[in-house]
Parts: sequence; C-alpha cells; structure tokens
Amino acid sequence: MAQIELRVPDLGDDKDVPVIELLVQPGDVVKKDQGLVTLESDKATMEVPASAAGKIVALKVKVGDTVSAGDVIAIAEAAAAADATTPVGAPSGANPLPSPPPS
Repeated sequence: MAQIELRVPDLGDDKDVPVIELLVQPGDVVKKDQGLVTLESDKATMEVPASAAGKIVALKVKVGDTVSAGDVIAIAEAAAAADATTPVGAPSGANPLPSPPPS
C-alpha cells in the first residue's frame, strides 16, 4: 500500500505556528478532512485536516513543535481502492446480483 505525507495546508501569512494538541496517534485510521493536530496562531486556533484517508503510521510532530505551510504532520498508509469499494462481509469479486431461480 502507498504511503501518503499529510501536510500543513496554506496558513496565509502565518509561519512557525505552535502545535498545541495531537488529535491522532500511530495506528489510528482517519477519514479525509478529519482533524490531525490543533495549531494556535496569534489570530486563531485551527485544526489541520487530513488531505486523504488512511492509517496513521507515523507522526512527524509533537506538542510544542512549530509548523509552517507544507510541513509534514504525519505519514499515512492509504487504503487500496478495492478495499474501499468492497462491502463489509462480502468476499471480493462477489456477484452483487442474485442468481435467477431454477426452472
């Protein structure tokens, strides 16, 4: 499975913004747009959302670190596309249509 770098989005003019809270830990499975960390600038407190869904394999920041736009927050292992489309409990390649009744 592919690994994805989850990065800090554009923060406008803010640079070196402190990380005040970690919202995920290695091993957590996150959805796209789920909060990863909370940052606190002079103007606002904001959550950094995940740019993709996956399983967190490593955090690259800790509370007290400072980050800027483009910095890597975490490494995630992307879920395979097939895993995302197979219904829970259905074997992969299962026929979604019922078999016709015997004649």
